[in-house]
Amino acid sequence: MDVDLRKLRYFLAVAEELHFGRAAERLHITQPVLSRQIRVLESELGVDVFMRDRRSTVLTPAGEQLVHDAGPLLASADALLRRVRAAGESVTRFTIGFMPGITLTPVVRLLRERHPGLDVRMLRTGWHDQVEVLHDARADVGIVRLPIDPAGLEIRPLYTEPRLVMVASSHPLAGKETVRVADLAADHLLQDPDAVPEWRDIAVELRTGERRPVPAIHSVEEKLELVAGGQGIAVIPASTANFYTRPDVEAIPVEDIGPNHVAAAWPTGRATGLVGEFVDAATTLLPEQETRASHFATGAGASGPDGP
Repeated sequence: MDVDLRKLRYFLAVAEELHFGRAAERLHITQPVLSRQIRVLESELGVDVFMRDRRSTVLTPAGEQLVHDAGPLLASADALLRRVRAAGESVTRFTIGFMPGITLTPVVRLLRERHPGLDVRMLRTGWHDQVEVLHDARADVGIVRLPIDPAGLEIRPLYTEPRLVMVASSHPLAGKETVRVADLAADHLLQDPDAVPEWRDIAVELRTGERRPVPAIHSVEEKLELVAGGQGIAVIPASTANFYTRPDVEAIPVEDIGPNHVAAAWPTGRATGLVGEFVDAATTLLPEQETRASHFATGAGASGPDGP
């Protein structure tokens, strides 16, 4: 049996929403059409992937396995199409994914000097898609912030940088030169607690079970809006704090929170000559640049009028 990729996309939409109506709206098709396609998929597979009644839709064990396997399969299919189309173009294109706060200018400049005809493009990513863009070939290589799922990837560590806590200018800690994580124990963290284990281990809202839900946040700008509005705090890398400055938010170095680790990553088996050249240049040039940026972000610039 040949697997129909379109039906798999339909299946994943339902699996993510666990609601046929919402999934149909997302896919821009009618609910009866979606239900029919899922029944056809189940018939082709010979198993039920959902248990559904009038009140709920849940995955069966077979459905959970299909979720696990379908994502990488669809990403590989997308990558295949992108690579084939790129091969048919007359210009060689090289796309670099990068996380907020990371500046790649010296590396990109070097690549363009060495390869005048190379079409170098940049793709801004976030925590939710910095790995996804590598698997589906939207990017040839990425500068990522760890931790990430290393499956199917080659990873080369580049450097570490301090992390700062972002607080509203009206926060009791605003104006402090440095703080310790214990000073943040009573605050509401606008992140997954596992991202800041030092805070997680002492957080009052976790010990008492009173932690408020964190809304879906898709960008640094959204996160800082919540911080500025007094909705909580956020711990972010120094370079990101230095880049996203605003008068109603302050960045404060935290003495006892571990650093952020930055690395280059690319799909296993797709290390072209350009990828290798880029990674070698990034290994040399980016740590030097980051040393200067971190000194500014955690020094006078962090608390001065022009600092984060």
